[in-house]
Amino acid sequence: MSDNIAVSPPDVSRVLDDVRSSAARLDATLASMTDQQASQPSALAGWSRGHVVTHLARSADAYHWLLTLARTGAEPGPRADAAALDRALREGAVRDGAALVADLRISLDRLFDAAESMPAERWTTLVAALAGWRHPAWFTLQRCRRELETHHADLDLGYTSANWPTEYVTWALDGTAAALAAQHFAVARIDAEDLGRSWTLSATGPRVSGSGHALLAWLAGRGGASRLRSDLPLPAPPRWPLPPVPGWG
Repeated sequence: MSDNIAVSPPDVSRVLDDVRSSAARLDATLASMTDQQASQPSALAGWSRGHVVTHLARSADAYHWLLTLARTGAEPGPRADAAALDRALREGAVRDGAALVADLRISLDRLFDAAESMPAERWTTLVAALAGWRHPAWFTLQRCRRELETHHADLDLGYTSANWPTEYVTWALDGTAAALAAQHFAVARIDAEDLGRSWTLSATGPRVSGSGHALLAWLAGRGGASRLRSDLPLPAPPRWPLPPVPGWG
């Protein structure tokens, strides 16, 4: 059973609206995806677009599992481990476009229904990511939004990092900068010029500037440094996303 702690959640209804908006934009992109496009490579090495959509559906299932655990205090059946998720990804990726999209819609609708029925006092219940780190149930919604926005761009169907909402980019940069600073990432400062925001990461290293979405794309491994300016060569960012800092224990 998960713990319940006194952590004030954000405006959960607003976050849920943001997740629904991300899902609606993704659905609009997928509505015209052909079977041929579904089988073609995505922007992720070794993954077709079918892999990306299947991954999003299984991720939504995982988030639904976590919300059910938070609501009831009991595991809603066995949790899919890394091997099971890899098998589901390989088997699901070869489906036609209509089956892929229908699967994702069903999984997201089930997740949204679970979020709508969550008692307010259960949003602070701690749950654990598959990697082991813990977070309140409300952070599951923010993980889902990050997943939808990132992989929407990975589909390489016209939606790019430039389409990421400004509020999302700011939130993601705030969390990423804090995590990188905790890991002593060798960048002194990040300046998102269009957002009017800066983050200090280290006492030494290059200073890098650019638009917020270009900076986030670089840190997320979704874009090179060619759109950025730096006074020194830039190090390669670590695998993204990173667990939140300071975290919840």
